[in-house]
Amino acid sequence: MTVAPFAGHHTGSYPLLTTPEALVAHPAYFAVLQQCARHLVGLYDHFPRVARLVSSQQKWLLSQAAYALYLQRDPEDPLSGITASRLLDIMVKFGAASRNTAAAFLAELLAYKLIQDVPGNTNRRSRPLEPTAVIIDAMEKWFRGQMHSLDLLDGGTRVVRLDADPTIFHRAQPIAARQLIEDRAWREPPASIASFVWTENGGLLLDDIMSKVVTSGPSNRPYLIEDLSFSELSIHYGLSRTHIRRLFTRAEESGWVGRTEKIGRKRHLSVSPDFINAYMGWQAIKHCALDRAFAIAAEGPAHLTPGERMFQLLEAAN
Repeated sequence: MTVAPFAGHHTGSYPLLTTPEALVAHPAYFAVLQQCARHLVGLYDHFPRVARLVSSQQKWLLSQAAYALYLQRDPEDPLSGITASRLLDIMVKFGAASRNTAAAFLAELLAYKLIQDVPGNTNRRSRPLEPTAVIIDAMEKWFRGQMHSLDLLDGGTRVVRLDADPTIFHRAQPIAARQLIEDRAWREPPASIASFVWTENGGLLLDDIMSKVVTSGPSNRPYLIEDLSFSELSIHYGLSRTHIRRLFTRAEESGWVGRTEKIGRKRHLSVSPDFINAYMGWQAIKHCALDRAFAIAAEGPAHLTPGERMFQLLEAAN
């Protein structure tokens, strides 16, 4: 798998994938990101309601934090796991979401039966919650897809090892979630990326855009977005064309997206090299966190430290 290099990228040998810079320098990284974007679009088709509920940056952070709390629940401790107060406190401490946003997110998950009360709880001080089967299935498929992307970059065997031991995911997800929530560079993406992911359902559109970028041609010129139709985006994702047009207009006014021509129903738009590079750098932060988390988790439970626990973010933030 190869990709036309972008400005500043290396096309020869590259270092180990231990830093975001190393990932961005990998000559196949954008091609892998496009494969990853197509996988995420496929997940939307399988889990549309779940995907819509995590398609903004705030909700993505909330969902990852909540799932980590669930995985690290201690059955002997009725106050552990997903509780509204703990999730709200984590988000507010790091400025990832307001208390009202976090509360509304949990209420939405409950309304759509994507989370439920932990059965058998008799403690009146706390109301621990847990995800339903559809959320668990979606999260596991998301993580497996991310591991596949990393394997494509270095010829690794993460997916094989994960299939042999699914508990790796149970240990790795909280580690990665904590690292990403703590990392301001991930929480607050570059302005070009934020213009999409900080809006409702903007993450869905960003994935779709990236899956359609044509990377052939000079690296210092805008890259064409192939087969883009606002009408098809509206139908596919259940979004209004007004909302979609507003997002693209803002991006166009900022110089991140350009308009070339329109043939039939297909709008010929392009994205700037700066937009692509910002996306790559931001995604590399996530992939490095996931790679580190997998490496730790694959060593087994004995290699986990108390400091990896999600609820201790509250102590770290104080």
